[in-house]
Amino acid sequence: MRFCSFVRVTNSCILQGQDSFQERMRKMHGLPAGAAQMQKKTRIAMQVTKHEKEAGVPSNELGSANTVTEQKEQPAEEMREENLYRSIGEPEGRNRIKSLATRDGGPRDCEIYLPVPDNPSAMETSVDSVVRRTFVVMQKREKMLHTCKTSSSEYKLSVAPEMDILEYCEKEWRGNTPVAKRMRKGYEAVAQKFASIRQVRGDNYCALRATLFQALSQATQLPHWMQSEDFTMLPENLLSKYDWIKQWQLKQKPSRKTGEISDEIKEYLLLLKKKWKCVSDIKCSVEKQEACDELFKNEEEEYSLYEALKFLMLNTAIQLYNDEKNGRRVPIFSRLLFARDTSSNPCQLMHNHLNQIGHSGGLEQVEMFLLAYALQYTIQVYRLYKCSTDEFITFYPSDPEEDWPVVTLVTEDDRHYNILVRMCQETML
Repeated sequence: MRFCSFVRVTNSCILQGQDSFQERMRKMHGLPAGAAQMQKKTRIAMQVTKHEKEAGVPSNELGSANTVTEQKEQPAEEMREENLYRSIGEPEGRNRIKSLATRDGGPRDCEIYLPVPDNPSAMETSVDSVVRRTFVVMQKREKMLHTCKTSSSEYKLSVAPEMDILEYCEKEWRGNTPVAKRMRKGYEAVAQKFASIRQVRGDNYCALRATLFQALSQATQLPHWMQSEDFTMLPENLLSKYDWIKQWQLKQKPSRKTGEISDEIKEYLLLLKKKWKCVSDIKCSVEKQEACDELFKNEEEEYSLYEALKFLMLNTAIQLYNDEKNGRRVPIFSRLLFARDTSSNPCQLMHNHLNQIGHSGGLEQVEMFLLAYALQYTIQVYRLYKCSTDEFITFYPSDPEEDWPVVTLVTEDDRHYNILVRMCQETML
């Protein structure tokens, strides 16, 4: 009580210099003298509430008997917010009392709408409780803003934990439409070969993400083409021959100078080589999997690896294009790749397709062949919408080399890809 009395005396002294201003405001808005006094009491009560909150002084004297009774019937914050809006009402036809509250060390405007009856004394019983509820709402709003800020800063998982295939199917496809029945049938067929599925984040990088994750998770050595000294010199060598590569677009870096592009892509290739070697040197399968999971939680490194893969795809496309021009034998998909109106040559392929991966589009089916050739991996894909057809299981490329490792993915529409893990024991035998 002594603390409250001190605060009221102090605030009264501070507000004495504002009496003339309040008198002018009262005349402007046509408020009776009693209402002006209520405005002054509202400001004092708000400041007292603030001091009580900071000093830990009980604030029972600021609440009405009705408020205490209602707090027993429902949670405090819900009750206070509900009563606040019920007491405040809409701004139309009401006089507005504007006070200044302090939050996080800085001022914030807090507008309170109070009905001003002809008899100003009718306001006294509700002013204190409304002020208290206002602070409750401000605290909830601040908490919500903090939660939103935290959730937006958190990075989404690139590869989700393992989940039983049939449980995943039941969760995703519950309807009785022809499409749902086909998907369930496809997942049941896949479940005969694999036990679990790992969902891959869908952001137009899913094909690159799923393939690279699988390749690293089962890597036992560094690929021979990555051990070559020319591997890290690819950007410099290609830029010296093809000036149009200067228009290569890095993620969130639309324009760069020639030297900067070469240096950055070289860094990405070195990072890919380093991470591949680190993971392949791990002998324990559990530790290897944990290392892959950790790698794909680092957003900056992860997207740098995708840029390296895209550049390797461009290098492979240039080689295939030159081989065909020089009369050498090329795989069938290469002719299909350059038969498109949007990619009749490597320059168009870069502009209209590779530069768009991760931005406005993902990999098309013919580009899955290109990815497989760039990594020298066989990509086996279960295409669920092709269930009960010869294309249910598709290999990229269709005639792979015998010594190429195999990664296995699953897709429902040839656009988004997930990862299949834990091959069933019978299948392995």
